[in-house]
Amino acid sequence: MGDFSLSSLTDLPLDLWVGGRAVPASDEGRFDVLDPATGEVLTSVANGTVDDAMACVDAAAAAAEAWAATAPRQRAEVLRRAFELMTARSDELAHLISLENGKALPDARGEVAYAAEFFRWYAEEAVRAAGSVMTAPSGANRIVVLQQPVGIAVLVTPWNFPAAMATRKIGPALAAGCTVVLKPASDTPLTALLMARILDDAGVPAGVVNVLPARRSGEVVSAMLHDPRVRKLSFTGSTEVGRVLLREAADQVVNCSMELGGNAPFLVFEDADLDAAVDGAMVAKMRNAGEACTAANRFFVHADVAADFSRRLADRMAGMVVGPGTDDATEVGPLVNEESAAKVDDLVRGAVAAGAQVVVGGGRPEREGFYYSPTVLVDVPRGAEILGEEIFGPVAPVVTFTDEDEVVAMANDTEFGLVSYVYTGDLARGLRVSERLDSGMVGLNRGLVSDPAAPFGGTKQSGIGREGGHEGMLDYLESKYVAVSW
Repeated sequence: MGDFSLSSLTDLPLDLWVGGRAVPASDEGRFDVLDPATGEVLTSVANGTVDDAMACVDAAAAAAEAWAATAPRQRAEVLRRAFELMTARSDELAHLISLENGKALPDARGEVAYAAEFFRWYAEEAVRAAGSVMTAPSGANRIVVLQQPVGIAVLVTPWNFPAAMATRKIGPALAAGCTVVLKPASDTPLTALLMARILDDAGVPAGVVNVLPARRSGEVVSAMLHDPRVRKLSFTGSTEVGRVLLREAADQVVNCSMELGGNAPFLVFEDADLDAAVDGAMVAKMRNAGEACTAANRFFVHADVAADFSRRLADRMAGMVVGPGTDDATEVGPLVNEESAAKVDDLVRGAVAAGAQVVVGGGRPEREGFYYSPTVLVDVPRGAEILGEEIFGPVAPVVTFTDEDEVVAMANDTEFGLVSYVYTGDLARGLRVSERLDSGMVGLNRGLVSDPAAPFGGTKQSGIGREGGHEGMLDYLESKYVAVSW
């Protein structure tokens, strides 16, 4: 779209979005949004307070009855228009994501296309909240099961996919008939605010979608979770924060969906197609510079092919163009903030101190901004901290194995269970290993698993519930059983 600047988005709200309009924070407070490529201030947005959070809940409550009673087809048409508007404005959205998040434009464009698909998918699902009727086994009555919206939903989204994580929650919530309050990550509130405008243009009634940017994240979310009108929490973020929110939600027994951290293993067997495995690794590791919960975090490669695989992967990563996400040539943008870049650097330094060897990268380039060089590590000791932490950066630590049982045990040796990747030329082995891996998703000879039509979620401490697919809308519906005789 040529040169892009925030000033070109004349309809971008920079205040809270409450009850269908932009309003300042109750205390007039604001916070800065930074450009990760330079560390400089892009703009400022309203800093929501507890009072503002309650105003959002008030607006959602006022709209709830009418939206729940809106015909499913009408809700579907609103979501369809939102898909069309997002698609029409995809270049603007991609540039905005790159500007506030730092991700390379190809990744940002991919995110917008993926994000819009959730509106299209749930436009189709909105008319499929089917109940059931059956005769009780005793024959005494009928069992009628209705599906009804769970109620007001608080949606808390992360900074790494500011559009997709919002639409993956808003889409099914609106399809089910729920009203929502979206609390976007404070590093990336601009995309969420533009989404509010797009949904308004699509015909979403005032109060059905409210957006609350705030630096006081814990304070405002806690206040909403303790309001008895709030009946749903959907959170995407770290397991550490997820545990805190689950404790908060327990006070009012709020229905919770949690998409939490990951520590994805990437298994390469000796019979794998190495060209395909490296292609898959580049997607699984380097999408969004590794800042994804689905990112391959631990590379377990059979000893017979480890040297070849590592060399090929290092060659590919060494050739990637590092720079500001908004530059068309960039393939690896900056990480989102200084804390993230420093954490990645500490993990790599710790691995090297423990005996790992750097094949490529291994440090921060000498330039302004929050960058980290694409990195491949080999000879990583099995007890290295980097294998137990979610890296969230462009670093691939490689560990060798020789036995299927051994590698499955290593892959499962984590508190997380979001996604695993398996590369093998033996379909029987691939399916067998996929069943044995303790994760909610498996990419079998694929480096990408995310799909709006598929149930996304994990096992163990990677989460509760599923997003996407028909299952994603069920998380926003309650089953009501009516016993009746006729």
